[in-house]
Amino acid sequence: MMRDRDPVRDRVAAFVHAHRDELIGQLEDWVRLPSIAGDPDRNDALAWSAEYAAGLCRAAGFPRVEVWPQGESHAVFAEWRSDAEAPVVLVYSHHDVRATTRETWRQTDAFAPVVRDGVMYGRGTSDAKGQVLAHLHGLRAHLAATGSDAPPVTVRLLIDGEEELGSPHLEDLLHEHADDVHADLVVFSDTIQLGRERPAVCTSVRGMVGASLTVRGPARDVHSGAVSGPAPNPVHDLARVLSALHDDDGRIALPRFTEDVVTPDARQRGDYADLRIAPDEWLAASGSGRVTGERGYSIPELLWARPSIEVISVQAGDTEGLPRAVIPESASAELSIRIVDDQTPESVARQLEEWVASELVGVPYELEVDLDSAEPPYRTPADHPAIDAMAEAIAEASGVDPARVGRMGNAGGGPAHLLARATGGPLVFYGTGLVSDRWHSADERVQLDVLELGATTLALFWPRVARALEAPVADEEHHRGGTAGLAASTDD
Repeated sequence: MMRDRDPVRDRVAAFVHAHRDELIGQLEDWVRLPSIAGDPDRNDALAWSAEYAAGLCRAAGFPRVEVWPQGESHAVFAEWRSDAEAPVVLVYSHHDVRATTRETWRQTDAFAPVVRDGVMYGRGTSDAKGQVLAHLHGLRAHLAATGSDAPPVTVRLLIDGEEELGSPHLEDLLHEHADDVHADLVVFSDTIQLGRERPAVCTSVRGMVGASLTVRGPARDVHSGAVSGPAPNPVHDLARVLSALHDDDGRIALPRFTEDVVTPDARQRGDYADLRIAPDEWLAASGSGRVTGERGYSIPELLWARPSIEVISVQAGDTEGLPRAVIPESASAELSIRIVDDQTPESVARQLEEWVASELVGVPYELEVDLDSAEPPYRTPADHPAIDAMAEAIAEASGVDPARVGRMGNAGGGPAHLLARATGGPLVFYGTGLVSDRWHSADERVQLDVLELGATTLALFWPRVARALEAPVADEEHHRGGTAGLAASTDD
């Protein structure tokens, strides 16, 4: 349904558009800094990226800005205090980026951003430097449009420097700065929208568990012709296990893996259907080639209401240099497991361990499940008033009432559960990424009009969330951000 726009919305949008070139220039300069997490040769670039982000925060008006050491990287913290009694909102995003493969980029070098036809290409344009800039420009637009000299809530901004590594030092950082990061609400901005014309309110994200499986064969690499036939080949054993992860209907084959997963009810399925994702449209946006997955579920249900197991890498034999015609000593695979409500990383780890043991009887192997960086799924308390505040801001900015879906956003949850637990506040999700933005892939990009719309939305969000958080809280569960229920879910 189209909506009438009020003058405040128009003033906000006019400010954002008037500063479009400034936003583009800032994003170009930031993307030129190759802040690749986990690459020792890029530690200097990570430090430069953090300092650049700190400068952006100061330029936006934040009175307090600090750069915090975070492992081999750096996080940025900024604070703009409002009235002493005002609610506190923490915005979370990140400035580190994924590694790149030079030969696969076609539009430009990954760290030489270019703008073509309203789209900027470059690593980090969408994930997530562009999202941080949308917040900074949105806050500036709110102040300019309302004539205020401070936001209506105390705004705290935390820009993670290790998100692409699973934020291994974030928990320690949050504990060290517990007073600084305490919040009544967290706005998590590392998420994806379906499209500019089809906004949706995201209220939860899947959790994530990583695992690696190495299968052993000969005691060392052996000549394939000399031993072929009676010699074990670990590639064959690994391939057999990987192919058995799913049955013929696309269901995950691990025993009890989906027994606690609640099938979407009629209302939820209707909400997903309202998103109107046609298979051909999805394929064009995602570049995934074809639609697969568990039979009987739509694309959005597969994305956000069902768990998944993906093989993200396989290594065996001579992957570089000239071939040696040998049966390799080992074969390895990395797995990425996405989990939904009522699943926990610990229970999934046990199910995977039991299943692999049953599939590889008599075969030497090592299975490592990374529970240290695993994240449980997270869901915003269903009736928290910040959800309505975000929906109203999206509707006012876009002119379209957003769909409301129970789960959307990025493919995993990032540190959502950790943030809720450490800050004491529940999470709401808002991002300016699109499925077609090619996160973690070659030619990552961001649509500049979506960044503008995001900044406009966030400018309109601040007065609405201030009113929402000042209203009486329905129960103590909201005050704790739903963390009691989340903590109980990890007892399994």
